[in-house]
Amino acid sequence: MYKFEIYKDTKGEFRFRFKASNGETMFTSEGYKQKASAVAAIESIKKNAVAAKTEDQTSAVA
Repeated sequence: MYKFEIYKDTKGEFRFRFKASNGETMFTSEGYKQKASAVAAIESIKKNAVAAKTEDQTSAVA
């Protein structure tokens, strides 16, 4: 099961990570001063990721 985990980093800021069903961390967030801000970011991802497009920026520019 995929999940978000909220935790405090060594600076005391709130961060979250997104974990795959095998336990592997797929991505982590920036640090937030307030836990509510981290929770709001998670909710924004849940709401808006469905419509997000993938932009491939790996093409070589000549």
